[in-house]
Amino acid sequence: MVKKIFPLSKVYRLLEPGPVVMVTTARKGRTNIMTMAWHTMMDFTPPIIGCVIDARNYTFDILKATKECVINIPTVELASKVIDCGNTSGRRINKFKTFGRTPIPASRVAAPLIHECYANIECKVVDARMAAKYNFFVLEVLKAWIDPGKKSPRTIHHRGKGTFMVAGRTIKLPSKAK
Repeated sequence: MVKKIFPLSKVYRLLEPGPVVMVTTARKGRTNIMTMAWHTMMDFTPPIIGCVIDARNYTFDILKATKECVINIPTVELASKVIDCGNTSGRRINKFKTFGRTPIPASRVAAPLIHECYANIECKVVDARMAAKYNFFVLEVLKAWIDPGKKSPRTIHHRGKGTFMVAGRTIKLPSKAK
C-alpha cells in the first residue's frame, strides 16, 4: 500500500474523534447552548479540559466575561438537536426553548445543566491567555454529574463536513493505567 498526502486543512478530522458536546453558559439572565467538538483532557487531578471556542461565537463572549460553563455530553438520540443547535446563533434566540432542551440548575456555576444529556461537567476558566490568539480556554472541572440509568451511552463524534460517527462497542484490554 502506498500512502498519499493528506490535506493539512483536514488533519483535524483525524484527531477529533472525541464526543460532540453542548456547552452551556449564562449571563445577565440569558442562557445559551453551543455545540462544540474541539476539546481535550489536559490533566486528571483536578480534571483540566482545554477547548476551542471561536471568537465569533456568542459563547466566546459569555465565557470570557463569566469564566464559567457546563459541558454537557449528549447521546446519539439527541444528534439532530445537537446539530441544529450548532447551526444556530444564540444571540437572537433562546436555544433551550427553540430546541426543546430542559435547563436544570448547576451547583457550582450559573450556567445550567442540560437535563437530556447523559453527563454534565461544571467548569470554571482557569486560563484564557490563549483565547485571544487561538480561541483556546483552559477549564477546571468543579463538579460532574452522570445519569446512572444510561449504562452504555452512544455518543456522537464529529469527523468534519457534516460527517459523524457513533461510539459503539467497548473493549477491555490489559492496562496499568487507572
